[in-house]
Amino acid sequence: MNVLLIGGGGREHALAWALSASPLLTTLHCAPGNPGIAEVATLAAIDVTDHAAVIAYCRTHAITFVVVGPEAPLVAGLADDLHAAGIKVFGPSKAAAQLEGSKGFTKDLCREFSIPTAAYERFTAAEPAKDYVRRMGAPIVVKADGLAAGKGVVVAMTLDEALAAVDMMFDGGMGAAGASVVVEEFMTGEEASFFALCDGDHALALATAQDHKRVGDGDTGPNTGGMGAYSPAPVMTPAMVERTMAEIIRPTLAAMKAKGHPFKGVLFAGLMITAEGPKLIEYNCRFGDPECQVLMMRLKDDLLTLLLAAADGQLKTMSVRWYDDVALTVVMAARGYPGTPEKGSVIRGIERARELAGVEVFHAGTAEKDGALVANGGRVLAVTATGATVTEAQAKAYSAVDLIDWPGGFCRRDIGWQAVAREKAGA
Repeated sequence: MNVLLIGGGGREHALAWALSASPLLTTLHCAPGNPGIAEVATLAAIDVTDHAAVIAYCRTHAITFVVVGPEAPLVAGLADDLHAAGIKVFGPSKAAAQLEGSKGFTKDLCREFSIPTAAYERFTAAEPAKDYVRRMGAPIVVKADGLAAGKGVVVAMTLDEALAAVDMMFDGGMGAAGASVVVEEFMTGEEASFFALCDGDHALALATAQDHKRVGDGDTGPNTGGMGAYSPAPVMTPAMVERTMAEIIRPTLAAMKAKGHPFKGVLFAGLMITAEGPKLIEYNCRFGDPECQVLMMRLKDDLLTLLLAAADGQLKTMSVRWYDDVALTVVMAARGYPGTPEKGSVIRGIERARELAGVEVFHAGTAEKDGALVANGGRVLAVTATGATVTEAQAKAYSAVDLIDWPGGFCRRDIGWQAVAREKAGA
C-alpha cells in the first residue's frame, strides 16, 4: 500500500524508519519530511496546513493510508477532512484531539469521570489566577491551555516564579495558547511516559519511556520539548502498567466515546507515579518526541499493521512485542535552544556514528544547503542506541554523539541518569 506520513521532525523520522520496513508497504511518502526521512521516503513539497492540497496529493499518488505525526494538524482537523474525503487515516478527530489541544478540556474530563490527576482551577484573567496561586502557595504548576510545542508549562518552585508565569502567559508570552491558563497542584513522584494505541473502543498498551524535559544536566534549567529519553521506564512495573490502563486509559476512552468523540490514534499519557499510584499530568494525541525514537528501536512487530488495526477498529485482536534491549536517545540541539536557536551551522560525521552497532541517528531539525547538512531548528538530531542495560545503551549513545562533528550543537551528558544510578545500586 502507498502511505503518506505527515511531519518533518525526529518523531516522524523514527516512524518513517519503522514504516519503511513493513512488508505491507509499496511506497512511503512524507510531507514535508527532512533530509534523514528522504533516505527512506519520497518527500512531498506540500503545505500540510492546506488540507485540500494534502487530499489532492493523496489522490494523485494513490495514497491509501495517511499517518499524522505532529499534534498541530490533528488539532486543526486534518484527520476529519481526510476521513470525509474517503482516505483512511491514523490520528484522532479534531474533537478527540482536544485531549492535547486544551489542557482545560482534559482536566475537566478527568474531574467529571474521576480520572486521577492533580487538583486544579482554570482561569481566563491574570488577577484571579494570581489570587489562587497566593492561596495555594508554592511549589505550584502553571500551564498554558493550548498548544505550546512542549514549552507551555512552568513548574514554579517559588510564589514569585508562579506569579511571573501567570503574567507572562496572559501578557502573550505563549501566544494564543496562553489566553486561558490552568493552575494545578505540584505532584511529587517520578514521571513516566505511557503510550496506548486506541481504536475508539479498545486500547493496546505500548512500551513505556522516561523523558528528560529540562535543558541542563541534573534536570536543571528551563523546560524543553525533550532532551532525551529511554525505554522501558523501570518505574512502570507490570502492575503499574495495568493500574494505568484500568484507572486512566480505559476510563478516558470510555469518557471520550460517551461525549461523542471516540479517540482513535495513539494516546500519550504523561504520568506522575505518586505514593497513591499513577496520576495524569497531561495527554498528548500523538507519539512523543523523543520517546517515539526509543519506542521504534524496540518495536519487534510491524508498525504499519498496528496503526491500520487502530484506524480500522481492530485492536481487540492485536498484541504487540518488544525487544528486551533498552533504547536510549540523546537529543543534540542548536545553541540558543530552548530560546532562539542558531540555524545554519554545518553538521558532519553522522555516517560515522551510524556505523556503530545498534545506533540510529534520527534527523529532527536538519536541512541541506549547498551540499552540506545544516541545523534548521532547535532540536536537531536524536542519537539513539540500544543495549542490554540503560548503562550500556547510554555509553553507546554518547560514543555516537562524540563521533558527530557539530560545534554549533550541544546535548545533555546525563540522559538516563536515574536509571543508571538504579543499576549501579543494584549491581
